[in-house]
Amino acid sequence: MNRVPDSELVLVPGDTLITATPGEGRELAFTLARHSIHNIQPDLDALKAGRPIYSVNPDSLIAASQVVAIEFQTIAAANHYWRP
Repeated sequence: MNRVPDSELVLVPGDTLITATPGEGRELAFTLARHSIHNIQPDLDALKAGRPIYSVNPDSLIAASQVVAIEFQTIAAANHYWRP
């Protein structure tokens, strides 16, 4: 098995959802989504084998976008929506 590196299996990098800006929060949302997928399927070969199928399927792309949106919603709430 061609395993995902352990650095990509960290569920919450730095063990915090707190970010300085909404942009950093969005970047963190993508990272969390990617790390979740890596934890669910740590075999890089299996991940890459499925990519040609889901990368052209609109439903799969929408589902992936929803995961990132939910992660961002959680991060925004943790940061009190970056209000002073």
